[in-house]
Amino acid sequence: MKIKRNTRQRRLVLDSVRGRTDHPSADEIYLDVREKDARISRATVYRNLNVLAEEGEILHVKVPAADRYDLRTERHYHLFCVGCGSVSDAPLGYKSDYDTLAAAQTGFKIERHRMIFEGLCPKCRQNAK
Repeated sequence: MKIKRNTRQRRLVLDSVRGRTDHPSADEIYLDVREKDARISRATVYRNLNVLAEEGEILHVKVPAADRYDLRTERHYHLFCVGCGSVSDAPLGYKSDYDTLAAAQTGFKIERHRMIFEGLCPKCRQNAK
């Protein structure tokens, strides 16, 4: 396995994710990083996000519309607002018994599961009234 260097660009990308709590998209991270280094390309940011996710430094959260990134890497669930597109952490603990149940019923060796709850956030619900 090739060892990946901890480049200055990777540190900038990781610092951007660390500085946010809103589960930013790759484009939002790109804009943050561009403020610190105008020469960095979108491809470099995307590549480094993938490396950081593969190495377990950040979590890649797949939601409708745009993938997001999360500094919290422990197993947890997310809420996705279908109105404004916001992503937040769900206040629920990870249910490992779902992994065991799915494995027992399917024969799969389950490593983990991911769950996204979709609906309207409080702000969008208020605006809809």
